[in-house]
Amino acid sequence: MPIIELNNVHKIYRTKEIETIALENVNLLVNRGEFLSVMGPSGCGKSTLLNIIGLLDAPSQGMVQLNGRDTSGLEDKTAANFRNKTVGFIFQSFHLIPSLNVLDNVQIPLLYSSARGINRTSRAKEVLEKVGLSHRMKHFPTQLSGGQCQRVAIARAIIAQPEIILADEPTGNLDSKTGMEIMELLFGLNREGTTVIMVTHDEHIAKQTQRIVRFFDGRQVE
Repeated sequence: MPIIELNNVHKIYRTKEIETIALENVNLLVNRGEFLSVMGPSGCGKSTLLNIIGLLDAPSQGMVQLNGRDTSGLEDKTAANFRNKTVGFIFQSFHLIPSLNVLDNVQIPLLYSSARGINRTSRAKEVLEKVGLSHRMKHFPTQLSGGQCQRVAIARAIIAQPEIILADEPTGNLDSKTGMEIMELLFGLNREGTTVIMVTHDEHIAKQTQRIVRFFDGRQVE
């Protein structure tokens, strides 16, 4: 059974005067443990796709299944709990809280997790060790390089041990050397069994993943 399944998914944003079709008739199966790249020009619906898979947005039409569960019609609290246990997000702009140090930033997902018996500090130190930042846990985001901030974002994304990682241009703000270091972290997570869906404009990086899906004007073209 696929871990992610989208059937006839449409997303339309409406205002009083304008109707914008962000996604149109998307059908997508992602197998457990797969590393999938999503490519296409800016504004073609790539980030909207990740938001819908990650339950940050809802389709206007169609069905989204995660782990065999139909996610349509979930109440906000139920959707949030399901998302926190199932999905980890990595954003291009890091989304770190500047007033919190690295250790506290990484612990944030556990504050909303229903898991019991987890020592948040110990778990945060464990994942920071995994991404090579245990020596920076007391630093603040403004004291870190872009690559280090992205490592913090990855640690935060994996701290609750999600089955799916959604990465939106995770190397877009980084130099090539640092970007490849971040990709090695993502490849390592994938080898451990995590399903990864990554939006990228970098053809070279995308070709190293298992499959590429291309979008144009909200439509899946390849």
